[in-house]
Amino acid sequence: MKKLFASLGLAFALLSPGLTLAQDAAAPAAVVAEPAKVEAVAPAAPVAAEAAAPAAEAAPAAAAAPAPAAAPTPNKGDTSWMLTATVLVIMMSIPGLALFYGGLLRSKNMLSMLMQVFTIFALISVLWAVYGYSLTFTQGNAFFGGFDRLFLKGIFDPATNGVANAATFSKGVYIPEFAFVAFQATFAAITVALVVGAFAERMKFSAVLLFSVLWFTFAYIPMAHMVWFWPGPDAITDQASYDAAMGVSGYLFAKGALDFAGGTVVHINAAIAGLVGAYVVGKRVGYGKEPMTPHSLTMTMVGASLLWVGWFGFNAGSALEAGGTATLAFVNTLFATAAATLTWMLAEWMIKGKPSMLGAVSGAVAGLVAITPACGWVGVGGALAIGALAGVVCLWGVNGLKKLLGADDALDVFGIHGIGGILGALLTGVFNSWSLGGAGIPDYVNNTFVTTEIGAQLWIQAQAVGVALLWSGVVAFICYKVVDLIVGLRVPEESEREGLDVTQHGERAYSM
Repeated sequence: MKKLFASLGLAFALLSPGLTLAQDAAAPAAVVAEPAKVEAVAPAAPVAAEAAAPAAEAAPAAAAAPAPAAAPTPNKGDTSWMLTATVLVIMMSIPGLALFYGGLLRSKNMLSMLMQVFTIFALISVLWAVYGYSLTFTQGNAFFGGFDRLFLKGIFDPATNGVANAATFSKGVYIPEFAFVAFQATFAAITVALVVGAFAERMKFSAVLLFSVLWFTFAYIPMAHMVWFWPGPDAITDQASYDAAMGVSGYLFAKGALDFAGGTVVHINAAIAGLVGAYVVGKRVGYGKEPMTPHSLTMTMVGASLLWVGWFGFNAGSALEAGGTATLAFVNTLFATAAATLTWMLAEWMIKGKPSMLGAVSGAVAGLVAITPACGWVGVGGALAIGALAGVVCLWGVNGLKKLLGADDALDVFGIHGIGGILGALLTGVFNSWSLGGAGIPDYVNNTFVTTEIGAQLWIQAQAVGVALLWSGVVAFICYKVVDLIVGLRVPEESEREGLDVTQHGERAYSM
């Protein structure tokens, strides 16, 4: 434990050097492009009204001072929806992801997976409040935010019991900033938890925790800032203010990258980190020689179902308002997932002669992943196409591609989340166009919507995918090596054979 606490201290110490990354923002995009996350901007407190001069002494021609604008009041419906969406995303992680992953492992490692997901969720939630939110959603440079919201300072005013507001995607519309903080905390937590499926059944619990701290700090935070940070719609009134807003936005946001709910930030980001971990940690003892079949597909199916239900909060909640865009993201999440379930199942049926429960739930998750970056940007036809393609492409990802890569990605994190995330991110640039039934993108300068050119937007999406793969992959490799030097990555062979439940936690998931 002394090593672990020392390691966590090192992680915080490493935070400061991480902020010395390149400062230059990308050139502003030619057209406003709005991904589905905003900076939580706390507007200035209302200015006290000046006392009126006595009418008898006022000069006849004197003009009365204009009354100050009232502070915007968040809509209770929007606030209620965001709190509900946040709870749904929590359910995705615990118990959804934990049961989905745990059921896919051998019974001797079930409890260890539950423990890893549960503890990571708690750990990242605390780090989000301490520094993660501030470094992600306040103004800094193109890659990291600043320190204005450390420990969430400045959001709650105890003197007035007031809570600051956060911008949405509509001018003049806000939600309480705490609602935005909590919603984004769940995204950060589930992203880090996704990574552990790739190196399941063989990493030390202390190593998992230390890696989670480092990777969250130097991979998740900058990716989220690059893709989702901007000053909000009220900062844009004309071309000059638009140019200024893009100048302080995240690197990929300023390029015009579209990621409604986390294709690059969540899925590609986590998947490449997991794949790198599978290589660095090495294959499980007996991999390819001993059976490593899931011990409970019942648990996996329950977990997948919770993921599907919770994903409506994940995707539709990313609209930040209880309006039409939320409903579009909702129905796209429903239909794309259903399409992917069917195409994976049918393709597997044709190849193997039988449809499997594992194949059906894997197809569902593939559809959820692929529609995530696109759900608020494409029409229903585009969503069905994305889902249908995801089922087939991700089936290849966990079979053909996995063999080519040669890594022991235990729970196919890259084959589903990586390949599905890449597919969805690229197809967002295709089906966003009006010509294919997409939503287009908002032009805040002229207060209207415009369509996108498919080729140009596809190139922007490809750049976002490339940045996510390169950034997260390099950071993950460094983090694994640092963790290995400090506490060691892997459990001894005899501990791995006995199972992590007993050797790491002194407990069993099931009584013997």
